[in-house]
Amino acid sequence: MSGLRKTNIVLRKAIEELRKQASINNAPIWSSIAEELSKPTRRRRAVNISRINRYSKPGDVVVVPGKVLGAGNIDHPVTVAAFGFSKTALEKIVKSGGRAIFILDLVKENPTGSNIKIIG
Repeated sequence: MSGLRKTNIVLRKAIEELRKQASINNAPIWSSIAEELSKPTRRRRAVNISRINRYSKPGDVVVVPGKVLGAGNIDHPVTVAAFGFSKTALEKIVKSGGRAIFILDLVKENPTGSNIKIIG
């Protein structure tokens, strides 16, 4: 992380935990996601539902290292892990039969980070 510390304690803890899990499980994907979350807020990714729909298939597990926004539609069930979700995005993911979870919950479910797509 740069010289400035993140003021959001939840974000700071998430970054620390991702780095720890990357080394414990030899899973570089978590380290990459931690680096993305370490970026300044303005450079952090914001992804619309339509992009997730375009680049995923039914049953995929997708990570957005930032926030998921509700523009567009999703027509198949996908598990989406992100640091934040807009209300509309949450509703659309659940309505399609998918799941919206926090990134650290995905780390607990899949410590090795296998079969995960990063969309940003």
